[in-house]
Amino acid sequence: WARVGTMESVVTLNNGVKMPMVGLGTFQIKSEDIFHQTLDSALGCGYRLIDTAAVYKNEHLITSCLPELLEKYGLKREDVFVTTKLGPKDLSEEMVEGAVEASLKKMGLDYVDLYLIHWPGRQGVKGGDGVNVCCRRGVWKRIEEIYLKSGKIKSIGISNYLLKHLVEMSEYWTVVPAVLQNEFHPDYVDYDVIKFCKDNGIHFQSYSSLGQARLVDDPRFIEIAEKYRKTVAQVLLKWSLQHGCSVIPKSTQKSHIEENAKIFDFEISDEDLEIIGKVGTNTKYAWDPQHVV
Repeated sequence: WARVGTMESVVTLNNGVKMPMVGLGTFQIKSEDIFHQTLDSALGCGYRLIDTAAVYKNEHLITSCLPELLEKYGLKREDVFVTTKLGPKDLSEEMVEGAVEASLKKMGLDYVDLYLIHWPGRQGVKGGDGVNVCCRRGVWKRIEEIYLKSGKIKSIGISNYLLKHLVEMSEYWTVVPAVLQNEFHPDYVDYDVIKFCKDNGIHFQSYSSLGQARLVDDPRFIEIAEKYRKTVAQVLLKWSLQHGCSVIPKSTQKSHIEENAKIFDFEISDEDLEIIGKVGTNTKYAWDPQHVV
């Protein structure tokens, strides 16, 4: 099991880039005021990673908030790790460069720290359509070029890829993805994907670590949470960290943002880690890429 010490803890990716183990998810945060308050709270209690995406339609809020907040906390751009993602509508070799440029312009940034393919299928293409295979390959090769030649992307990776997508990808990648960002919590653990990542030096980043908030009051975890004098949310985030996964919990409430950061003053025992895993129901709460061929 992994041991992670503080909010300053980082993972060194396969290209040498250091990425914080705990970050702020921003899915569904579209109000400028709420985004500003959320990012202010997060930076104030030690978060140094912001996760967004083209499909979240909030990239532009980074440029309206980040410069002011960096100054407030005495930080520089390089102190904050920013992730964004290629939207499914742009999963085309011809559209990648324009999508990268559009994201950078919206965020007001010269570079992004991590750029992910958000989804293994192109918007509007049927799940079993062979077009997706060509799209994935062409897009990855183009992203590799931008990463290697432009300086506008510091690390590259994928999201929502299953084992079948990863195996296929391994046949054409030149640059091994630095990160795979997938759903991960006690109710949904894809051990085949995790093993593939470990075997190939790909860091696994967990999203929906709290089951999209469905698990935070789940009675299955309350007894263990009480044992450690922590909330269920804190225990579930720690559970992911101790599996070696980084986490990007999303909350707009200052109290929850602070709570999610207070997960470094305890360790879950090996026995309790096993117990938490064994009560899982093999339930996926986020979108399912199983049908994308």
